[in-house]
Amino acid sequence: MEMEKEHRSSHPRLVLVPLPFQGHINPMLQLGSILHSKGFSITVLHTAFNSPIPSSYPEFGFVSIPDNLSEQLISADDLLPFISLLNLNCGVPFQECLAKMVQKQEVENEPSIACIVYDECMYFCDAVAKYVKLPSIVLRTTSASTYLSRNAILQLKAEGVLNSQGTSTNIQGAVAYLISALESLFNIFYLGSTSQDLVPGLHPLRFKDLPVSKIGTPEIFLQFITNIYKTRTSSAIIWNTNDVLEQPSLQEIQKQCEVGIFPVGPLHEVAPASSSLIKEDNSCITWLEKQKQNTVLYVSLGSVASVDKKELGEMAWGLANSKQPFLWVIRPGSVDDQEWKKLLTEGFVEAVGENGCIVKWAPQKEVLAHGAVGGFWTHCGWNSTLESISKGVPMICKPCFGDQRVNGRHVSQVWRIGIQLENMCERGEVERAIKRLMVDKEGKEMRQRAKNLKERIQLDIREGGSSYNYLNKLIELIMSF
Repeated sequence: MEMEKEHRSSHPRLVLVPLPFQGHINPMLQLGSILHSKGFSITVLHTAFNSPIPSSYPEFGFVSIPDNLSEQLISADDLLPFISLLNLNCGVPFQECLAKMVQKQEVENEPSIACIVYDECMYFCDAVAKYVKLPSIVLRTTSASTYLSRNAILQLKAEGVLNSQGTSTNIQGAVAYLISALESLFNIFYLGSTSQDLVPGLHPLRFKDLPVSKIGTPEIFLQFITNIYKTRTSSAIIWNTNDVLEQPSLQEIQKQCEVGIFPVGPLHEVAPASSSLIKEDNSCITWLEKQKQNTVLYVSLGSVASVDKKELGEMAWGLANSKQPFLWVIRPGSVDDQEWKKLLTEGFVEAVGENGCIVKWAPQKEVLAHGAVGGFWTHCGWNSTLESISKGVPMICKPCFGDQRVNGRHVSQVWRIGIQLENMCERGEVERAIKRLMVDKEGKEMRQRAKNLKERIQLDIREGGSSYNYLNKLIELIMSF
């Protein structure tokens, strides 16, 4: 046992710092599992808010740092102000925690910290890593195309200021114009415009697809994308994507970046085990077992997005009128903080009967892998998009905010494995989209393309594939620190 302890202590330690939301925690812990299997010791430094479940990863060390935010209720409407406050609050306790870890490793034969791997939204980590003289690596949990889209927003602002101000050195005036221009974009994208103009260099993205957010003030949004765009002093960028899906975007990013990028995804396929912050209802798997092959539409809008009562009703009757079997996740608190049974109009449950199954949360990867599931109505968060593609399941895309618009556009126009709902949900449009995906020839062709992508991704993560090779190069880099 003593020899085993001594052997373990010789493994380099990686400190992982995830953003405390399920869509960010999962890929970080999946990355940790992969690197642990390669011989690294893993310590996860996490906030008290939305802390991960240590029992799901018994081989990891977990250390909580105070954030002064644990009692706040977070929704999509205050996400960016929350992230900004999180970065302000966590820097000092993170630095103190790291200092203690470094001190402990020197006196107790603990594994030496090789580097810090932090979520792109936890950008306070960079300054702390620099202060304690440790290398750092950024994990980007969004698509490469989203990164380029955010860069396009920054370029549009810069060009707007230049065109308006000329060579003026009036910095205050330039900033005022910048904020005004951003507010104009907010109006374009969120207050009724349907601009179809393509963004130069980002085909097939339209201006309305750019990941502009109405969350928080324009200043907060602009500062947010500026902060996550920077790599600062980090030594590399890990990306949860791959060459199969995004090679052109990745090549363009590498031209722009001064450090190496490592697209090693999809992480959930290399390290399938993960845990959910929300309790999963596995009874839906029993219901799926009773359904025919490729007949069920799985409906889930993710762990953060919400819908209003009217939209819920239109979704419900679109599903019912399609006559297609469906498994629908209605997350607690996602609809006016009420139970779905109180919100759906009278007659819906009777109209659906055994043709539908509604749960509060589902084991998504298991659901998508089930043979009965033939389609996925999704918000197009990047994790859900990757999970659907990895199982060969075509999609109905209903983006809610942020990068989801970019992902939805790529699903429908680049990979051509889905249908995008462009407007507010209307039951007739919902019914038509479901039939297109689940019944019509068009849907069968999408399913075949999705299957082809699935097979290519499986090859990519195996020996000789690009994701496999990038992972080995990443390990070599970390070992060189």
